[in-house]
Amino acid sequence: MSQLTVAIPRGRNLRPSVELFKRLGMDFSGALEDNRKLIFEDPASRSRAIIVRDTDIPVYVENGAADLGVSGKDQLEEQDKSIYEMLDLGFGACRLVIAEPASLKEHDDPRRWTHLRVATKFTNLATQWFRDQGIHVEVIKLYGSIEIAPLVGLCERIVDLVSTGNTLKANGLVEVETIMNVTARLVVCRGSLKTKTARINTLIKDAEKSIAKNPIKD
Repeated sequence: MSQLTVAIPRGRNLRPSVELFKRLGMDFSGALEDNRKLIFEDPASRSRAIIVRDTDIPVYVENGAADLGVSGKDQLEEQDKSIYEMLDLGFGACRLVIAEPASLKEHDDPRRWTHLRVATKFTNLATQWFRDQGIHVEVIKLYGSIEIAPLVGLCERIVDLVSTGNTLKANGLVEVETIMNVTARLVVCRGSLKTKTARINTLIKDAEKSIAKNPIKD
């Protein structure tokens, strides 16, 4: 049996990803106990997990450094890497939204938007959405703390991921449009699917059956 390398994201999707692979016979539970170690071996299943940022998982998978991985739909759409998206895993639900200060929303009408400046980590998704709406947009790339941008005058609106909306609320922002709904997806390296076809296809089928019977919770 050939060895498999799986890419698992840090953060909120770490625990459900570990649960997913444990259901598939791969035990990476050590990743839940040690947040400094980045590679976890499971000799019994001839597999290993690498723990990386969600933004990097499509890169690892595309280049064959990981045979398969768990990545948010937002990253898959933003990066558009040459990898296979095989299964909606159901967990990690959130949404990519446009948000603005609550005071601005009182007299704002998105139907009248013509020219906007927005800050976001998702420059490609934001640019495409506004273009599809016929709105000229200036997109400012930021890497973190997007909610600060309207508060200091960098822009009036942001495009960012939200789940509960509490962070937006704490910074005086409100959602005005939803660009896309997001969940975690199981992705596969194109080359690996050719060379490890039987094992990967079995894992995908087993994952689909397991989730259908008992959805994985965040």
